[in-house]
Amino acid sequence: MEQTNRLNLLKELCAIDGVSGCEGKVAQWIKSHLPADCTAYTDARGNLICEKKGKQTPKNKLMFAAHMDEVGFIITYIEESGLIRFDAVGGIDTRVVVGKPVRLESGKEGVVGAKPIHLQSADEREATLKYSELYIDIGTKSRDEAEQFVSLGDFATFRPQFTQMGSCICTKALDNRIGCLLLLELLHEELAYDITAVFTVQEEIGGAAGNAAFAVKPDIAVAVDTNTAADVPGVSPSKNVCALGKGPVLTFQDKGGFSDRELFCAAKEICKEQDIPYQIKNQVIGATDAAGMGKAASGCRTLAVAVPTRYIHSPSSVFNPKDLEPSAKLLTAMVERFAQI
Repeated sequence: MEQTNRLNLLKELCAIDGVSGCEGKVAQWIKSHLPADCTAYTDARGNLICEKKGKQTPKNKLMFAAHMDEVGFIITYIEESGLIRFDAVGGIDTRVVVGKPVRLESGKEGVVGAKPIHLQSADEREATLKYSELYIDIGTKSRDEAEQFVSLGDFATFRPQFTQMGSCICTKALDNRIGCLLLLELLHEELAYDITAVFTVQEEIGGAAGNAAFAVKPDIAVAVDTNTAADVPGVSPSKNVCALGKGPVLTFQDKGGFSDRELFCAAKEICKEQDIPYQIKNQVIGATDAAGMGKAASGCRTLAVAVPTRYIHSPSSVFNPKDLEPSAKLLTAMVERFAQI
């Protein structure tokens, strides 16, 4: 896919609000962009399961998964003043939340507020704020007025943006709309073998990919996601996890478990044979849908492939579009290699 088209599609994807448990609009957008030769259905959890015929039936049934959900917030209480209390959906550090613009499920925009620094004690200034100390201000003067725009249990997200910063892009929801874009692109390819591509829900709060894998029963499942790039000052190369601009990231182990050793080695071989730049995740942190898929039904062999991204789970995630083409090339090659491995 031409890079400008990729980025236009990614901009559209990232602008959609899809907090864990509320991914319907993302799924609808993806369905409207599926190729004509792809059949799709939605399971009970909301996973969008897509079947794509290739030139041949593989020896190993292949499943690729990318989660549609993003981290966000859920409304828990409305003050008499019209200010709105909330909690996090997924892992979001409060330090990246205060003062940030947000958008409610209704479309009403607001900003996250906290006790002003001028009124904080010395101890308060040194402490990390708790969610119980934060609120969303949508400019209303009373609970009755606020209830015209929000109800308890509604979701909220960081307000969308899509900014070019030198060679990089900054926006919300790169985790994991990048994976969704790559999986959608894979479905548009003329593939050597049949695959099942699943756009999953609720990965940020535990995941529903296992339900899809139970239904699909793959022999091999690949999670397509983002990975925390910590190539920043104060972090040594041995602990930076991965870096922007150096290609897709292969994982040998994370908090969800081990990657299949043969698949991990085969992915490295593909990259070397086809001159695809790649890197190995050098910290055992985080987890992907691979964990849930690997444990479903009688189990399957799994691997995680990711695009390096800075500041994930924030309103301003950053990635280098240079990493998209090698990632797409690797996924296409995996179909052919993993089908017969």
